[in-house]
Amino acid sequence: MTTTKRPFSSKVGIAGLWLVMAVSVGVSAEDWPRWRGPRGDGTWFGPAVPLDWKTDSREPVWEQKVHAGYSGISVADGRVYTMDRVTEPEESERVICFDARDGAELWVDRYPVTYGKLDYGKGPRATVTIDRGRAYALGAVGHLRCLDAKTGALLWSKDLKAEYQAQQPTWGFAAAPLIHQDLVIVHVGAKPNGCYLAFDRVSGKEKWRGGSDPTGYGAPIVVKHSGITQLIGWTPEHIVGLNIASGEVLWKQPYKVTYGVSIATPIFHQQTVVVCGYWEGSKAIRLGADPRQSALLWEENRYLRGIMSQPLYRGGYGYLLDKGHGLVCFELATGKMKWTDKHQLTPRNRNPQANLIWLGDSDRALALNAEGTLVQMRLSPEGFQELGRLQIIGETWAHPAFAGSHIYARDDERLVCVRITE
Repeated sequence: MTTTKRPFSSKVGIAGLWLVMAVSVGVSAEDWPRWRGPRGDGTWFGPAVPLDWKTDSREPVWEQKVHAGYSGISVADGRVYTMDRVTEPEESERVICFDARDGAELWVDRYPVTYGKLDYGKGPRATVTIDRGRAYALGAVGHLRCLDAKTGALLWSKDLKAEYQAQQPTWGFAAAPLIHQDLVIVHVGAKPNGCYLAFDRVSGKEKWRGGSDPTGYGAPIVVKHSGITQLIGWTPEHIVGLNIASGEVLWKQPYKVTYGVSIATPIFHQQTVVVCGYWEGSKAIRLGADPRQSALLWEENRYLRGIMSQPLYRGGYGYLLDKGHGLVCFELATGKMKWTDKHQLTPRNRNPQANLIWLGDSDRALALNAEGTLVQMRLSPEGFQELGRLQIIGETWAHPAFAGSHIYARDDERLVCVRITE
């Protein structure tokens, strides 16, 4: 994985220093090897993105045909990865790898599946995770596969439903595999006590299982708190913290959600975990000095009702796409709303969607909305300022990737590489 270390802060600011370095010495941008980027928090340190894109659309550098699916995109070491589903000559899921430079297909891993009556069943949901030369892919009906990231050779695999009695949720398994040190962790609701399963990333041997809740759709996060590294997740019944070394549940707070739609990945800042839900709204959990302590800090169900879009955080404030109000800025400590963009980012919809990322440590962000439009904006507690937009793909819920000078995005028919810098 080719990444660039974050520069040290200075009087000119981290973002300003980074842009100077990128332009003056040609520093290559970070890859996007996993769900939500290299740190899993929706931040990307890349070359300078112009404030004015000049046009409202841009032709791809290259494009490739893909089949249907919601799987996001990952990029590492000059290769682009995603998943899809084909129905002819037999029903199969595929993990596909393309050359990042020209879009040439490098390899395909294809295996048979049966979706049956899976709701919204057009294809896989989870983003492929790339780590130390291996690709980890989780299919919609429970196939976990570890592949050689360069060649596509199968290194090990698990049928989680058949081997671990994993409980497939209504809309299929969706949480991207998470790598921590030598563990690959999946959220699959195995029986017994396998809400989260941890495998050795090299051998595939089970290392631990933790939690008795059913499967949700959101990927967990890893945080360091009170001297213990915790896996923090949101299930259809609880917000939970596990000791990542053993799978032991350290704390949990009840949050039973309608239809089990615990989707958005939690955020953790200021010793506070925030999850954002569709029907029941958002909850903030304050962690205590003891790693087993947790308490409800606030809850909000009027203007903080997210669905699939991942919230962003910066400087004490969160930014969330709410189903009724559009993009909302809220204070993390209290849950109080600062402003709403009144659906400027993306049109009001029954299932609004936009994938938001920060451009380094600046106040600028990018969002690919459900219409396939890439929007550049400034976000701060003072308000929302749109800077420009590019039409780059068709309708999509799949999360894009950012690497080099490009965005990689997909819909149900094609994957495109579009240049977003000068």
